[in-house]
Amino acid sequence: QVQLVESGGGLVQPGGSLRLSCAASGNIFSIDTMAWYRQAPGKERELVASITRNFNTNYVDSVKGRFTISRDSAKNTVYLQMSSLKPEDTAVYYCQIRALTPNMLYNIYWGQGIQVTVSS
Repeated sequence: QVQLVESGGGLVQPGGSLRLSCAASGNIFSIDTMAWYRQAPGKERELVASITRNFNTNYVDSVKGRFTISRDSAKNTVYLQMSSLKPEDTAVYYCQIRALTPNMLYNIYWGQGIQVTVSS
């Protein structure tokens, strides 16, 4: 009943920029926290950035100053603006939301993952 659609990934050169989007739809009463995770080959999935319903944000140290997470509550959409990209940013990026269902229970939902490749 809940769908997360990710877009905006692709191949960019080092120093380039990409903007990821994740739109949630379906049987949701409200969205609490929204976040982006990533997983590189041979590595564990890590939290990249998160944003709360009152717009507080946090970032993993390796992306601070380069990435910006934002949300559009009216559209149930979270964004990740990525600048000054480095080869080590190459990974599959996953959107995650914590949402309140109409019956007032919290659930975690994941996007399918989208590839970001930084290479010259």
